[in-house]
Amino acid sequence: MQVTIVIPNYNGKHFMKPCLESLDKQTYKGFEIIVVDNASSDGSMEYMKETYPEIRCIALDKNYGFSRAVNEGIRASRTPYVILLNNDTTVDPRYVEEMVQAIRKSKRIFSVSSKMIQMYHPELIDSAGDLYTLMGWGVCRGTGRPVSNYTEADEIFTACAGAAIYRRSAFEKIGYFDESHFAYLEDIDVGYRAKIYGYKNMYCPTALVYHVGSGTSGSKYNSFKVKLSARNSVYLNYKNMPLAQLILNFVPLALGWLIKSLFFAKIGFGRDYREGLKEGFQTLSEQKKVPFRLRHLGNYVAIELELIAHTFAYAKDWFSRKLGHN
Repeated sequence: MQVTIVIPNYNGKHFMKPCLESLDKQTYKGFEIIVVDNASSDGSMEYMKETYPEIRCIALDKNYGFSRAVNEGIRASRTPYVILLNNDTTVDPRYVEEMVQAIRKSKRIFSVSSKMIQMYHPELIDSAGDLYTLMGWGVCRGTGRPVSNYTEADEIFTACAGAAIYRRSAFEKIGYFDESHFAYLEDIDVGYRAKIYGYKNMYCPTALVYHVGSGTSGSKYNSFKVKLSARNSVYLNYKNMPLAQLILNFVPLALGWLIKSLFFAKIGFGRDYREGLKEGFQTLSEQKKVPFRLRHLGNYVAIELELIAHTFAYAKDWFSRKLGHN
């Protein structure tokens, strides 16, 4: 057995059948499945026990969020690789095979992100991996672009944990998903940390996943999601950037928070965003920074250059979209 597929669930009973049926059709059979349930109230666990008694389920006593749920699954696994898969997905029959082949290419690969496609608009990309900018913005690469784009395997900043494969042994070295995040930006945080330690995150265009999107939170923007994302954006930069890098990037980070604040105020979530930022700064002392080590200096420099490149790439893409280019 080479792979464990961890599916976090919270009141997603209606998603489980199509997700698990797609996994049953995989060309690659050397995997097991663990479903980690965050105290669902919709009968999810009862449904799993009755319909899929062969699948291992871990029932948590309350909703601890995405990070705790996937950590429980990763720790319970014994395979070299772990795939994290949202419950509101279905996967192509070659998905697992393609992901395993991609991560096996180098021991320095921490994670591989799949090509996520919008379930209800299969002509459009949902995510081709995550980028990160100087302004503290996580960017789902390729969102809304035609599926004919992003057809080449390449290195990305971090994998989208909604459908990604990870090298399990690396977690023992760099740490697991930060449970203080609860949800949102936790995948960029752990991937950023992996890069500091010298690992790479890759994108596999042949591993196809169809994703409903916001299956648990219910919508693209809501008070809960906006507030947590704002708070976690503060955590992410504080934990992963040494003091010198924080000082260097202070102006673009502050500008990023200001622009986001104005954007969310315009769509009715300004207060939620400001409260999230406030909570983030007030609770910084509770966050554990990645310890700075001189041997990682080259990695920090490389990351800073990536942040600069991604900022310009995002600006170019934004203007391209405004002009109506694909």
